[in-house]
Amino acid sequence: MEQRVHFSSAGLQLAGILHLPADMKPGERRPAFMVLHGFGSNKDSGTSRTVAELFTSLGYLTLRFDMRGCGESAGPRGRVICLEQIEDTRNALSYLQTRPEVQKDRIAVYGHSFGAAVAIYAAGVEPRIAACVSSGGWGDGAKKFRRQHASPEAWQRFTAMMEKGRQMKMRGETLMVPRYDIVPIRPELRSNLAPGSILEFPFEVVESMYAFTANEVVGRIAPRPLLLMHPAADTVTPTEQSIDLFHRAGQPTDLHLVAGVDHFLMSEGNTLVLNLVRDWLAQRFPAR
Repeated sequence: MEQRVHFSSAGLQLAGILHLPADMKPGERRPAFMVLHGFGSNKDSGTSRTVAELFTSLGYLTLRFDMRGCGESAGPRGRVICLEQIEDTRNALSYLQTRPEVQKDRIAVYGHSFGAAVAIYAAGVEPRIAACVSSGGWGDGAKKFRRQHASPEAWQRFTAMMEKGRQMKMRGETLMVPRYDIVPIRPELRSNLAPGSILEFPFEVVESMYAFTANEVVGRIAPRPLLLMHPAADTVTPTEQSIDLFHRAGQPTDLHLVAGVDHFLMSEGNTLVLNLVRDWLAQRFPAR
């Protein structure tokens, strides 16, 4: 059971899909999840669909939606500013609280990659979020970029791009930066990107990510539950990012490093990962 929905964020109309469990009874209320897509992606990515279907099969209402500037949502195309996505997440939460099927005090958030960093930050600053699940997330933009552009040559190219972007900004101009110059992804993994993913971004997006530090607020999530999942050898987002988040988090927080998978943890249909999420939810944030 899926419904196309729309809600407002900062005067922009955002598009979403609301999944309702098949066994919902009239007048019944259930806990809900928000599903946040990755960098420049959209609600129809393989990860977002897989996660939404998993949560719904377990009894949660699930909202997957396009952040502003992505997918079917309004806003300048490709403007994916971290703190603006926090605002979109808070407004998605407010929308879910208006739904008669939702338990208003039991709304959780899931995010993948960029969306995981947004999910953690949103949960840290928004006490209405009841639980948080992060897959392949990050907590320190500057450290993340340094490891993603590890070789001296790659780092020189990245820092030269940053300097060019700043100089153009001072002149009132905008540098457009190709996706893989921001976040390198091996060619064999690129098929995991959702159709319609954004492939070029304004320089202010890079600045936003560089300055973004979910590490500073992750400790505020406790005593609400937090699950951190990360591939043990992630070639896109450095695995150490989730380890650092774990060290800074309060309790209850669980960290799982998963071998044999790469960055797109949930879209690979790994039974171990799916069972891990099921078991964690049954213990930390049960649907009933």
